[in-house]
Amino acid sequence: MKATPLIQASGLHTHYGASHILRGVDFTVDQGQTIGLMGRNGMGKTTLLKSLMGIVKPSGGGVLIKGRPMTGASTFEIAREGIAYVPEGRGIFGNLSVKENLVMSARAGCKGQRDWTYDRVLETFPRLAERLNHGGQQLSGGEQQMLTIGRALMTNPDVLILDEATEGLAPLIAREIWRICGLIRESGISSVIVDKNWKHVTQITDRNVILVKGEVAFEGSSDELLSKPELLEQYLGV
Repeated sequence: MKATPLIQASGLHTHYGASHILRGVDFTVDQGQTIGLMGRNGMGKTTLLKSLMGIVKPSGGGVLIKGRPMTGASTFEIAREGIAYVPEGRGIFGNLSVKENLVMSARAGCKGQRDWTYDRVLETFPRLAERLNHGGQQLSGGEQQMLTIGRALMTNPDVLILDEATEGLAPLIAREIWRICGLIRESGISSVIVDKNWKHVTQITDRNVILVKGEVAFEGSSDELLSKPELLEQYLGV
């Protein structure tokens, strides 16, 4: 018997005013699965994530979190179900230190798990361990990204949603973020990763979804996607 999906969106429609952004999107995150969400700018990726998280209210369709109807629920209610969101732009607390950013978010997961402790996060992000007393606003962009991922892990989530994982980061720092994404996968946490670098995304994902103008244009494994270079060029080529 198949386990209940952690997130299941069916026929999702989302509007911004008169603009119809998502057009009947189906999107599922199963336990232990790493999913790449791809598409050019303006195709609805961030809107889908915000619709799943309750930041934007869908205008049609439904969202189930672990089998429970959560369409239109508040963001904090969805977060309590073990869904952690790392937004584009990071959203750290710049007036708090690195240590304070991490400690304030620490809590057990939905099943009481405390796999990701303060010490484990610092072990995973050694750069943060060197900057514990720095304010969030004093960190580089890459360090802020590490902090916001570390802060999300401190909630011991079942699903980690990462929007624009490496956007604007130096190649060396981007490689470090990809290494961490691999560690998260190995730890058993499901994740949804949005990033423009499909070569890196497909190295760590089980399944990939490409959005085109608010609709799913492709869904399949990394092997399936990589075997169709014409799709990569059509939907992701610059």
